[in-house]
Amino acid sequence: MSNQSMSFKGVRLLVVDSDFDTRILLTYLFELGGAEIITVASATQAIEIMSFFKPDILISDIYLPDEDGYSLLLKARNLEAKRGRKLPAIALTTSPYEEDRDMALSVGYDIYQCKPIDLDELAFMVASLTGIDNRLEILGCNKAEASRQESFN
Repeated sequence: MSNQSMSFKGVRLLVVDSDFDTRILLTYLFELGGAEIITVASATQAIEIMSFFKPDILISDIYLPDEDGYSLLLKARNLEAKRGRKLPAIALTTSPYEEDRDMALSVGYDIYQCKPIDLDELAFMVASLTGIDNRLEILGCNKAEASRQESFN
C-alpha cells in the first residue's frame, strides 16, 4: 500500500470472507482511513449483521462455507431494496475462472477482483463505488485548488 492515505470517514463496509487474514487486512486498511467496518466469515452472519448494520458497500468472497457469494448478494440487495437503497458490491475471490467472473457480474456485483489484492486498487474501487472523491486528497490539494487548476487548462 502506498503511503498516501485515503479518507473513508463515514463509510460503512461489510466484508464477508472465510479467510481470517483477509478480514484482518481489510479491517486495518479501511479503519486506518476512518471507515466503520464489520467483517464476518459467512453469508448467514452477513445477513444477520445487516438487520442492524446498514453498509454503504459489500465486499464478499464468492466461495463461503455456508452458501456462495452469489446468493448472499441477492439476499443483501433484496434487503437493501426494501430500505430504498442500492448496495454496491465487490466480489473478492481467489477464483481466476471466467465463468465465476461472468456469474458474479451477472448476479449484480459491480466489480470482480481476484486475490491476491492490490490494496491501493481496492481502496480506489471502494472510493469510486461509494462516491468518495479521494483523488484530490491524495494529490494534496483541496477542491478549490483543483477548480483553479482546471480553469487554467
